[in-house]
This record gives sequence, structure tokens and C-alpha cells, in this order.
Amino acid sequence: MPTKKKQLNGSAADTEAAFYDALNRADLDALMALWADDDEIVCVHPGGTRLIGHAAIRTSWAAILEHGGLHILPSHLHETHTLMSSVHTVVEGTTATSGEPAHLVATNVYAKTPKGWRMVLHHVSIAPGPAPIDPNAQVLH
Repeated sequence: MPTKKKQLNGSAADTEAAFYDALNRADLDALMALWADDDEIVCVHPGGTRLIGHAAIRTSWAAILEHGGLHILPSHLHETHTLMSSVHTVVEGTTATSGEPAHLVATNVYAKTPKGWRMVLHHVSIAPGPAPIDPNAQVLH
């Protein structure tokens, strides 16, 4: 699948939107371009072990995306940020293998780098119970 370059406008929210766009399109190159160049980047998939560094993270995403995009709809953003870092927690709406709606809770941490805002941590957990209902919630993407 060809890589679709998404222009980042300089905010952590732009990087997050590009991250979920790349996941939904199964664009591994675009996805990995959003991670910081730091060897200490970390990714934890639901029920998975901690993956550290580009090689381990890329290998895991390649296996996940080999059958296509994930169709994740992030919402319920809670954001805490400073001049150089931004921590986002979101509810990831998706579909379970049974076909039922499902949701996950993700923490995404971004650092401001010379290349702009880049992901340094993506940690996802399976959320218990029904998806939260918030009439004021905004879909991020």
C-alpha cells in the first residue's frame, strides 16, 4: 500500500490524528514516521509485553497490520501538556472479533523534537464494561 504523507501542523493533536489515520489505512511507513528517533520509545499492545525501540515496535505493528487497517475511532480525549511533552488518554472505539462494538483505553505520549511532535509511548489496555457515553465527547479524527 503506498504511503500517504499527512502534513503535520505542529501540534501533538496533529500527530495523534496522523497516527490513527495511518493505523486505519494500515500504512506502516507513515505510522513509524510519527515515532521519535529515540531508541527508548515504548509500545504496549493490549495484553502484550513492553516493546522498546524502533525494530521491536515496527515488527509488532507489521504483524498487526498485515491483514489491513484497524478501524479505530479515538474519542474522549484527555490531554495534559507542557512546552516539550503532551500526554493524551483516549478511548479507542473498535469492533471485537465477535462483531460487537468494543473499546480500549490508550495513553499516547508525545515529545516535541526538531522534527515536530513525535510519539514516544503508546500503551493500550482493554477497557472493562460498556464504552463510556459522553454526549459532549468529540471524535478526534
